[in-house]
Amino acid sequence: MTSPPEHAPPPHVTTRQLLDEFALGAPDDVLRLGDLLSGFGQSCFGLLLFLAVIPAFIPIPGVGGAISGPLVVLVGVQLLLGLSQLWLPAFVKSRGPHRSTMERFRTSISPWLKRLEKLVRPRLSGLLNNRLALSFTGLLLVLLGILLALPIPFTNYLFAAMLLLFALALLERDGALLLVAWLVGGVAVVVFGFLSGNLLQALSGLLSRWM
Repeated sequence: MTSPPEHAPPPHVTTRQLLDEFALGAPDDVLRLGDLLSGFGQSCFGLLLFLAVIPAFIPIPGVGGAISGPLVVLVGVQLLLGLSQLWLPAFVKSRGPHRSTMERFRTSISPWLKRLEKLVRPRLSGLLNNRLALSFTGLLLVLLGILLALPIPFTNYLFAAMLLLFALALLERDGALLLVAWLVGGVAVVVFGFLSGNLLQALSGLLSRWM
């Protein structure tokens, strides 16, 4: 287990540059989340969300969603509550992806990120600073995180792609992209969650355990 890059990249770098930085080094290095997120301020929410969805692209049924889902919910709950700083439990801080995983993810997603970078830019920043807007974003992330964790066939990539939109919007401070993420995320919650009964069943199960 080793530490992340010697110098944390500045907050204004692009998402693709972040991936390049994280992938640079020995393949067996473990990038601990606590170290990766250090120094990113409010951008930590977008960065953790970005890192959280990576396991969902692992083509092993049940594994990606079981890892990514709870992390997405963790980000969503904190945005929903209006927290200004990201909180991570100690056992999460000490864990993270291997550089080899980051390298494979970078190789597969870089062509798409390169195209998106031509469209994504800081705009409509009021949405990223508005408490109600961030709480709504958090609510959608909680619901999508729960759906991602459920064993719904052939949906991991779909939910992960939607969550990447949220992550990019938060990282790049793009309010217009956030609106798009709200739209597609809301449709997914209605179709795969409420109309199918998956989400209601999961929430009912959680409530029965707590009570």
